[in-house]
Amino acid sequence: MTALNEVASGEGAFSTLRRGLRLSPEFRAGLAGTLLLALVATAGRIVVPVAVQQTIDRGLGTAGGPDVAFIRTAVLLCAVAVGLTALSAYAMNVRLYKSTESGLATLRVKAFRHVHDLSMLTQSGERRGALVSRVTGDVDQISQFMQWGGLMIIVSLGQLVVASVLMAVYSWELTLLVWASFLPLAFLLRRFQRLISAAYTRVRERTGDLLAAVSESVVGAPVIRAYGSEERTARRVDETVEATRRAQTRAQGLVALTFPSSELVAALATAGVVVAGTLLGVGGQLSAGKLIAFLFLVTLFVSPMQTATEVLNEAQNAIAGWRRVLGVLDTEPDVADPGEDGEVLPRGPIELRFENVGFAYPGGPPVLHGVDAAIAPRTRVAVVGETGSGKTTFAKLLTRLMDPASGRILVDGVPLDRVRFSSLRERIVMVPQDGFLFDASLADNIRYGRPGATDEDLLLAVTELGLADWLAGLPRGLETPVGQRGESLSAGERQLVALARAYIADPDLLVLDEATSAVDPATEVRIQRALDGVTRGRTAIAIAHRMSTAEAADEVIVFDAGRIVQRGPHSVLVAEPGVYADLHASWIAQRAL
Repeated sequence: MTALNEVASGEGAFSTLRRGLRLSPEFRAGLAGTLLLALVATAGRIVVPVAVQQTIDRGLGTAGGPDVAFIRTAVLLCAVAVGLTALSAYAMNVRLYKSTESGLATLRVKAFRHVHDLSMLTQSGERRGALVSRVTGDVDQISQFMQWGGLMIIVSLGQLVVASVLMAVYSWELTLLVWASFLPLAFLLRRFQRLISAAYTRVRERTGDLLAAVSESVVGAPVIRAYGSEERTARRVDETVEATRRAQTRAQGLVALTFPSSELVAALATAGVVVAGTLLGVGGQLSAGKLIAFLFLVTLFVSPMQTATEVLNEAQNAIAGWRRVLGVLDTEPDVADPGEDGEVLPRGPIELRFENVGFAYPGGPPVLHGVDAAIAPRTRVAVVGETGSGKTTFAKLLTRLMDPASGRILVDGVPLDRVRFSSLRERIVMVPQDGFLFDASLADNIRYGRPGATDEDLLLAVTELGLADWLAGLPRGLETPVGQRGESLSAGERQLVALARAYIADPDLLVLDEATSAVDPATEVRIQRALDGVTRGRTAIAIAHRMSTAEAADEVIVFDAGRIVQRGPHSVLVAEPGVYADLHASWIAQRAL
């Protein structure tokens, strides 16, 4: 039960890149054809320098005057070659975009699904906005690099090789001069790589913090306004914006150091070629056409070197993002699905057993101590206790949102961690305290429990739960939009929808986490009536603060300080001194106020 991993920044860029590419084989799909097109597109760039050299040396430099026919042919061939180059570049771009988008889609899906495989504890170890940043923003950064930087790397490397080969054909001496000018720059860029990589890792981290702060301020806007915390919230957002700006500025500053150096080296290389080429020309070792063509080729050679600084910028930013995505994928789920090796439980009433179960949240003291409990099939159990007594943890362990630190939980005699998730989620359904709803219609939210349910099924379920009058009072019935997070409905109505969703899922065990909390008395009566319908004929466990739920249960389990201290029917427990009698008396007193 740990927070998400961070891939060590000391891991090499190429190692990170290789790991990322292995995760998305689509990146390599059709790579041979893309490289062939890149070669054609790159080779086409040397047509103009060759045409210039041939035109000057053979078309214009002939003894009998300009050879117009030769010049015309050379220009025509040059135009055809340039056209083919353009077509090849277009085809290369299309193939590259398709493969990168397919690869990135796979990466997004893997990261998203892996996040859902992680336990609630692992997810809560990182703020929601920062977690979303890993799956969206960091992958988008990879996308920019793969589609722009990846293209530039392919083209630039090809251009560098082709230009070097042709330069060597014209003059190996000048080619050595050009390479000797740029080798120190290549060494410098290599040294800068680690600094830039660390800087852009901080950029991605600060960006995640920024998204977390902004998302919390938007989602929590009602609370912020209610407590007049706008200024404090704005200050927090401002601080994360400033931290992001500083990190980005530092990273860009490091990259900016490489731009002047590449410009300086390019200027020195060009000047050196002009001086040395002129001397070679005077000595008869180099024709005028070859010298001019060589200068064209130097431009082709210099361009990839200058582009390398920009690619380095995008590459380090993308690799920093890739490391964060890999950090998600490297985090092993601590609540793992046994998959095909697991067991499928047959449908029917569920029997539960807790055997010496203990649990502690990461870095905290134990919250459950040696819990032993057996719950018979078709029993309706209410779990009560003071806040922090361990009752909600008991429910989360039962639904396997977390695994116990010690002991084991059995479902129909099978250890809970041996049951396939597909079977577990079909047999056991939890209605959470907040009754979370999605931004869709009422029907869509109820149908979430059984995607294949028809509107007639939904109406029947609502009627059987005694909620037909409530549904009739809604403006558009089942098509009523609930709003984001169900904000168009009251807290009690959201619970009614959550209960209808659980009912239509038809589980064998229903776990209700404080299902009647924070509602008015009239809504509580409606919820209680719905609860009777939902729990009828199945094992049901309700984590309750309101004693009305405990009064209606077959049995009550009382938690105190992480231990079960009482157990029995309401009528028995309320009559004997103890934690339950005190809780019940306190509840009665509050209702009388």
